[in-house]
Amino acid sequence: MERHQRHHHHQQQQHLLQNITSSVSVDVSDNRFPQWSIQETKEFLVIRAELDQTFMETKRNKQLWEVISNRMKEKGYIRSAEQCKCKWKNLVTRYKGYETMEQEALRQQFPFYNEFQAIFTSRMERMLWAEAEGVSKKNKGMQVSSDEEEDNGNEESEAGSRRKKKKAKIVNCGGGGDSSGNGSSNLKEILEEFMRQQMQIEAQWMEAFEARENERRLKEMEWRQAMELLENERIMMEQRWREREEQRRIREEARAEKRDALIAALLNKLEREEM
Repeated sequence: MERHQRHHHHQQQQHLLQNITSSVSVDVSDNRFPQWSIQETKEFLVIRAELDQTFMETKRNKQLWEVISNRMKEKGYIRSAEQCKCKWKNLVTRYKGYETMEQEALRQQFPFYNEFQAIFTSRMERMLWAEAEGVSKKNKGMQVSSDEEEDNGNEESEAGSRRKKKKAKIVNCGGGGDSSGNGSSNLKEILEEFMRQQMQIEAQWMEAFEARENERRLKEMEWRQAMELLENERIMMEQRWREREEQRRIREEARAEKRDALIAALLNKLEREEM
C-alpha cells in the first residue's frame, strides 16, 4: 500500500513538471509574435476609436483591452490584451513626438496621423459638450435652489414676501429664459476658443516650417558659395599649373636648342681640323 502511494505521488510530481515546462514553452513562444502590419494597425485603431469614450469613462480598462483582443481575433489577428495595450502606448508616444512637425512631413513619417487626429478630435468634442451640459445643468440648479429659498420664507413679513415674489418673477422671467441661452452661448464660446487654439497651433506650425525652410535655404546658399569658392580655387590652381608647365616646356626647348648648337659647332671644328 505504501509503495502504491509513493508511485502515485511520483506520477503527480512528473505531471506537475510537465505542466510547468509546457507553460514555460508557451510563454516563450507567445513572446515571439510577428510585427504589426499597417493594415493590422489601422484595424486596431478603428476598434480603439469605437471604445475611446468607454476608456475615458472608466479607470479599470483591463476588460476593455480583452474586448479589443477578441475583436482583433474576429478580424483574423491574434493579439493579446497586453500586446494591444503596449501597441497603443507606443503609437501615442510616437504621435506626441511628431506633434511639432509640419502636417505633410508628419503624414509621411507617421502613417496613422489621420486616425489619431480623428480620435483626439472626437474626444475633444465630447469633452466640450460635457462641459457645456454641465454649465447648463449648473444654471438650472441655481434657479431651482433660488425658488426653494423663496418658498421657505413664509414666516417673514408681508412686505418681505412681496419683495421675494417680485424677485422670483424677475428670476423666472429673466434667468429662466436665459439658462438655455447661456448654455448655448457658453458652448459657442468654448468652440470658438477651441478653433482659435487650433488656428494658433497651425500658425505656430507654419512659422516653424517657414523658419526651417529659411534655415535650409540659407545653408544651401552657404554651401553653394563654398562650392563656388572651391571651384574657382581649383580653376586658378589648374591655370597656375599650366603656366608652370608652359614655362618648363619653353626652358626645355631653349636647352635643346643650345645643346644642338653646341654639338653642331663641335662637329664643324672637328671637320676643319681634319682638313
